[in-house]
Amino acid sequence: MSNVEARTKTNIAVSEPPMFKVIYINDDRTAVEFVISSLINHFEYTPDTAETITMDIHESGSAVVAVLPYEIAEQKGIEITVSARSEGYPLQIKLEPDAA
Repeated sequence: MSNVEARTKTNIAVSEPPMFKVIYINDDRTAVEFVISSLINHFEYTPDTAETITMDIHESGSAVVAVLPYEIAEQKGIEITVSARSEGYPLQIKLEPDAA
């Protein structure tokens, strides 16, 4: 009987998680103050930056507010949507793959 030694090579390919854009969609009912506070509370923007982004959302109809790994983007989207609904706002958050 021959003594056979098995050798295995482990190939560990670690790749970056896919990145997704978090997009706020403008509407006529969500308060500007709510949008600003959500940007400050969920994305840690300064009040001035949050106000600038909010005006961009209002003027353009939507704006990318962050680019994050999918799981984090999804969680933020859920948290913000739940918060908006609890205050009676119809704010919509959309996620799109980041092409970059």
